[in-house]
Amino acid sequence: MTLDSQDISPGPRAAAPPAPAGKGLRSGSVGLLGAVALGLSSTAPAYSIAVTLGLVTMTVGQLAPAALLIGFVPILLTAFAFRELNRDMPDCGTTFVWNTRAFGPWAGWLVGSWVPTMATLFAMTALAQVSATYLLTVLGLDELAGNGAAVTVTGLVLLAGATVLARRGLRIATGVQYALLGLQLVALFGLGFAAFTRPGAATPSLSWFNPFAFDGAGPFAEAVLLCLFIYWGWDSLVTVNEETSDADRVPGRAVLISTFVLLGTYLFTAVAAVGYAGTGTTGIGLGNPDNATDFLAALAPPLLGGALATVVQLAVCVSALSAMLTCLVGSGRGFLSMSSHGALPKAFGRIHPRYRTPTVGTVFFGAATAVTLVVLKLASPRFLGDAILSIGLLIACYYGATAFACVWRFRHRLRDSKRDLLFKGVLPLLGGLMMVAALARSAYDMVAADYGSTSFLGIGGVFLLGIGAVALGLPVVLLIRARFPRFFREGKTSVVALTATESTPNES
Repeated sequence: MTLDSQDISPGPRAAAPPAPAGKGLRSGSVGLLGAVALGLSSTAPAYSIAVTLGLVTMTVGQLAPAALLIGFVPILLTAFAFRELNRDMPDCGTTFVWNTRAFGPWAGWLVGSWVPTMATLFAMTALAQVSATYLLTVLGLDELAGNGAAVTVTGLVLLAGATVLARRGLRIATGVQYALLGLQLVALFGLGFAAFTRPGAATPSLSWFNPFAFDGAGPFAEAVLLCLFIYWGWDSLVTVNEETSDADRVPGRAVLISTFVLLGTYLFTAVAAVGYAGTGTTGIGLGNPDNATDFLAALAPPLLGGALATVVQLAVCVSALSAMLTCLVGSGRGFLSMSSHGALPKAFGRIHPRYRTPTVGTVFFGAATAVTLVVLKLASPRFLGDAILSIGLLIACYYGATAFACVWRFRHRLRDSKRDLLFKGVLPLLGGLMMVAALARSAYDMVAADYGSTSFLGIGGVFLLGIGAVALGLPVVLLIRARFPRFFREGKTSVVALTATESTPNES
């Protein structure tokens, strides 16, 4: 079930290097720093905090830092599961391979591939729109930034550019990510320092971090669910595990480093913003509904002035762009792995002879995102907004499944040592249970007709899109099963054999 030589498209005779072993990816092209940069970029830190902190503050007020801390807990516990599974099976298919190995081909295809793909697809539509809107604003084209058609066309152009860049290879993509990520961190920390040093800003209080001060379970759960979205995306770095300098160790280390860097960045920004702007419902207050979906736009001008406020806007733009680029990198490699394991057509396993990238998978996902964006936009702008809100449900679904896959995979090793019991059993199990609780709570809240912008027969459109995306995967898997019966007969066995064969060269 390895790639046939005739499946690799011929390239320029002088430029094509010898075909490497395994899936054809260029091993050793990403180090620890590059993997961390990819993980951070995929979460779009400037964009994520800009569109979420106001909503969190409207829900829990000055306890926003506490919500960020609590929302980090299930993410960290799940990160341990990703680290341990990657050490055991370093494969660019990540959740697809791990869930197939633990629970079989059906779970691998549906929960390990379809669900994260749909979550990423919905997120990509938002990222394309946000990057386009901010770019037009930075260029002074405010009229076009308010025009839906102009924003959509600009988003499609940016998406095409990101697809071309992702196709060119990880070395180029990682180099671009350093610059984009650097601008985001400079903008966020610069704004934070300006807020801390501004006369009249409130002194941070330990009470802002009190996890027991929430006013009931409802606001607590809603705030934590919002925070899950802020942290989501770091797992994209694991999809380049076969291209790192140490496939079974570097991605796991990068996962933990990137999550803690995110936590520090978000906490610093949140504390600074709450101290400076407060949680009021008027003016620049974070509780003002007008600031809910972009608190940076309200705080940057009075804090930094017009010129530097434009830099912050540019940071949000490049934040969305860098996340879009990383999503394309990860999704293409996921399709490559599925093809090599016999779960997708061989075309998805084709590697560019010069760049050593999964060309077909990368371009396919870019095109699928473009089609999804246009369809949702034509259906209704509100429909697109509800699709984005449903991402939290999908995140909790596949993160939870992967955490349980870790426990099940290592169930016979948990008595080997205290470390194995803790990091392969107890912590991933707790993370999975917390994700299931988040999934149940989010589904319960989303059923309400007034949750989001649309509804059908008294059921919220966000719920229908989230659950509908999962349910749509069932007939898709049935079609795939008919097309690739061997994978569904021997999925576990074939994944074991191919993963063992292809991970060996990267462990040296």
